[in-house]
Amino acid sequence: MLSSKRILLIIGGGIAAYKSLDLIRRLRERGAAVTPVLTRAAEEFVTPLSVSALASEKVYGDLFDLTAEAEMGHIQLSRSADLIVVAPATADLMGKMAGGLANDLASTLLMATDTPVLCAPAMNVRMWEHPATRRNLKQLQADGVCFVGPNEGDMACGEYGPGRMSEPLEIVAAVEAQFAAGPLVGKRVLVTSGPTHEPIDPVRYIANRSSGAQGSAVAQALAELGAEVIFVTGPADVPPPSGVQVVPVETAQQMSDAVDAALPVDAGVFAAAVADWRVASASDKKLKKSRDGLPVLEFAENPDILKRVSRMENGRPPLVVGFAAETDDVIEHATAKRLRKGCDWIVANDVSPATGIMGGSENAVILISDSGAEEWPRMGKAEVARRLASRIADALAG
Repeated sequence: MLSSKRILLIIGGGIAAYKSLDLIRRLRERGAAVTPVLTRAAEEFVTPLSVSALASEKVYGDLFDLTAEAEMGHIQLSRSADLIVVAPATADLMGKMAGGLANDLASTLLMATDTPVLCAPAMNVRMWEHPATRRNLKQLQADGVCFVGPNEGDMACGEYGPGRMSEPLEIVAAVEAQFAAGPLVGKRVLVTSGPTHEPIDPVRYIANRSSGAQGSAVAQALAELGAEVIFVTGPADVPPPSGVQVVPVETAQQMSDAVDAALPVDAGVFAAAVADWRVASASDKKLKKSRDGLPVLEFAENPDILKRVSRMENGRPPLVVGFAAETDDVIEHATAKRLRKGCDWIVANDVSPATGIMGGSENAVILISDSGAEEWPRMGKAEVARRLASRIADALAG
């Protein structure tokens, strides 16, 4: 898929820059030509010699290179590529991009181009969660910049959380998705998936039996049709798909916040099994047995993400798809839910124990829309996902 594609790889200054070496190798294995650009800070982590050797190309880094700039090199570099990849995309680089700054070669290239840009963020968890970074991310997404990652995990600084740069093969999958010739190319789709965990105390939580398999399959099918997919997932049993931007969450409130951060999108698919309630005041210490009897738990209602997004006055996605897992009167309950929530479609299924659908590999769904109830035959969850993704592509095209 990447044969003869020209990738301009901008390597930012962070410890994750070492992954760029493997990324170059993986891209070239697939037939891509890689032209590397190093920021001054990146040269503290990887050497121009090693990067050049792997890319078999000259490494660029100096905005005021007399030979290159005599031919307006930064303009040619930025426009001769089929895709610009920024990996790692540091907080500094993202800030420059969002603010329109151009004070070195990397930021000037990004300002002087009309080529699609894919960023793989990498930074400390506190930097990733900082309000300034969140603003910059939202601005860049609105500007049409695509993202892959970051992942959650251990940091070089010893902290844990979101901010790890995606692995090279994940970035390669995202690059391949950029060149996919599908009906959803240029479309941005949000998918929520999995259960949420609502804490009772540090060791106990309220959850449900959702495996996240159907939501993951939907995200994969949408990405295969060329969509940029933001995948907001609770603690699911199945791994997230490749080639999508994964946003891991635990609670319903975290999922709601992640959905807000992902907007605007062309379509929202809300497949997550969000807990309706949470413990109003979760204990910060493990609850113990006592002679006074059982502990009394007071519950509070969780945010209704589907309803809130469906009824937005500003920024509502053109297509909002909800899911309804029912155990009886499926069509009746799902139809009522669609009207109550205000979404465009509801994908309903019967998850009563006798069906074996909850946690299984198959699904039998009914698509509820303005046109009524359309029953689909029982099939694998991947096939359900492909059929739904095709319907979404048709709806967005129309």
